[in-house]
This record gives sequence, C-alpha cells and structure tokens, in this order.
Amino acid sequence: MTTLTHLECSRCGTKYDPAIARNLCGCGGPLLARYDLEMARTGWSRDWVRNAPASMWRYTPVLPVRRPPSIVSLGEGMTPLIHARRLGERLGVSNLWIKDESLNPTASFKARGLSCAVSMAVELGIRKVAVRSAVNGASALAAYAAAAGLEAHVFMPADAPRANYVECRAYDARVTLEKGADGLAEGWFDLSALKEPYRIEGSKTIGYEIAEQMSWTLPDAVLYPVGEGVGLIGAWKAFEELEQLAWTAGARPRMIAVQAEGCQPIVRAFESGAGRAHRSQTARTLAAGLRVPEPLGDALVLGILRESGGTAIAVSDREIIAAALELASVEGILAAPEGAAAVAALLQLLAGGLLKRDERIVVVNTGSGLKYLESYATRFPRAPGGAQDKLGGLITPR
Repeated sequence: MTTLTHLECSRCGTKYDPAIARNLCGCGGPLLARYDLEMARTGWSRDWVRNAPASMWRYTPVLPVRRPPSIVSLGEGMTPLIHARRLGERLGVSNLWIKDESLNPTASFKARGLSCAVSMAVELGIRKVAVRSAVNGASALAAYAAAAGLEAHVFMPADAPRANYVECRAYDARVTLEKGADGLAEGWFDLSALKEPYRIEGSKTIGYEIAEQMSWTLPDAVLYPVGEGVGLIGAWKAFEELEQLAWTAGARPRMIAVQAEGCQPIVRAFESGAGRAHRSQTARTLAAGLRVPEPLGDALVLGILRESGGTAIAVSDREIIAAALELASVEGILAAPEGAAAVAALLQLLAGGLLKRDERIVVVNTGSGLKYLESYATRFPRAPGGAQDKLGGLITPR
C-alpha cells in the first residue's frame, strides 16, 4: 500500500490533501507528492522488491495510488539497463550504460508518468482529461485514457511527428492541431507535464530501477534530455527517497540536463547563475520533445543540477543525428532524437573533461527512434523510381 501523506508546493511549501484533485499550487508552483518514508522503510524491503511484479508498480509503497483497482497499467517500467560496451570502447569508457525507455508502452518514458497520473485520475473520480504535448506525452495520455475508459483531449502542434498524431487518433483521443485552449476551462483535468503532481511519481521509477539494476549502487553521472524536466526531476526524487530509505549508500549522481541548441532555456539559465529560466525566443529543433521554450520545471531542474554538482549542455541537430546513427550502428539501439542528444552531449563532456572515462555513466534514452523516422529519413534518401522507392510493398503501396 502507498505511504503517501500529502502534496507539497515546490516553491512555497504549502501542503495539500492528496484526496482532492489538484493541478498547481495557488502560487503557481508545481506540486510534489510526499511519503512517510520511515513507515515505508519499516514495512518494505529490497527483498520484497526482488519478487514484485516486473513493472514500475513494484514500487507501490512510494507511488500514490491508494486503491490497487485504480491502477491503469499497460506493463510500463522495468526497461533494460544496457551495458554499451562497443560504444564505450570507442570512447574509452568501460562503464557506460543506456537506460532504454523505448521498450515502454507507447515507446517512451512518458508511459510511466501517464500510467500514474491516469491511475490517480481514476481514483479521484475524474472522467475527462487533457494534455498539451508535442510528442510522446500526447500518445501516452491517449493510450492510458483509452485503457481507463476516460475521455481524452490532446492539443499538439501542427508539425508534431505524424506517428504521434496517428497514435492519438487510433486511441480515439480528440486531437486539436494547434496551441489549444485551456483544458480546465472546458471542464477537463489538465495532465500536461508538471501541471499535476503524479507524472513525476511515475517518472521517478526510472531512478529506482537504475539503482536496483545496479545492485542498489548509484552511477556517478546521469545524462537526461530535458524539455519540461519531468524525467530528470523524477529521477532525482527517487535518488533522494532511496537515500532516506537507506537502500543506497554514497553520493547521489551528478545530474546532467541535455537540451538542443535551438531551444536551451535551462542551459542559458544554468550558465548565467539564474534561479529561473527566461523564455527561449527560438524553439527550433528536430527533437520535438526538447522544443519547450518555457519549462514549468525550470527552478526545480536548476536546483537539482547545482545540488548534484551537475551541469547543463546543449547540442546541435547535426550532432543529434550523428549520435543517433552511431548508437544504432554499434549498439543496435535506434534512439529518439532526445535520447540521441544525450549521447551527443556525452561525447562533448568526455572531450572537455567534465566526465571522466573511469566513471559509471548512465545515458537515458527517453524513447524509440521509430517514432521519428521523418527526422532520420533525410540521411537515407530513396531514388524515385528505383528499387528503394518500392519499400513498403502492400503496406504503403506507391
């Protein structure tokens, strides 16, 4: 059973009853779920986890759902932590690991957060949900809403990857290809990133899994692509909780936020020493999940980077594509551009000495490159009328 006690504003510290559905604090700050970790520590153990179901719900005492029948799961979590030996050999790094989130339902880490958020919506009696997302958050919301029998409304930009648009329509979500109106004004509950407290809770299970898969030790550094920042915030929250549970020892990892050069508000704020990010005046990158000009989680992310001794770094679209193809060719992992951005950042950080080649490094690939084939197809043009032009056969006749 959960040990959830209350919700707490990440800015002003105001506490709220989790039995009442809430979005942001009255001050505008994102809410965080808090647990009685002493109770969890006395009634829960790593041995118990070892025999728990092979999904993110193996960590139920530190997840918010009170009634198990409310859980909406498609098998998310327990994704592989892959030892990237061949890429590591090229880079001179013996302890390089890829946390491959592409094997989640809907092919991205967003499945974790939306499984948790939709489960809480069910528990709290919410019947209509909405999300504003450029990419995988939209398709994950649509899938989990379908599984829960909830009405889903998705707002996505007109240039969103076609795979995500088709997914959302297939799951019978109502899709609006524009910026969209405020979902709350229509009576829908807003499940957009950081607009409610529970997507972080699902996402934090990545941190628990990394620790468990590394025999309850923690890596020296974690590279995480950052748009809104939910994944990085969640992973750090897990490392904090694990420390309080006394399940891990030693220092927490240095957290490294990776953004695209065409949209890097966190990087600029970190480099300037600011506590909040200014809205990016450009938002141009093929990594749609990084195209977030004004992240709501800016203060949380910046605080984590500084507390952990980490950093923030931006990479170009050209570097993203090159890193994606290198990872695919040597490790057999076709990463989403966001995950490839983290690989590109790794190359820079090693070259600059900010990461050491004898450290244990985890790169989080947040999703599958198969959902971004438009981005990669330019590197493999097909000759009109030639044999390659017939690829697809009966599936996509030409």
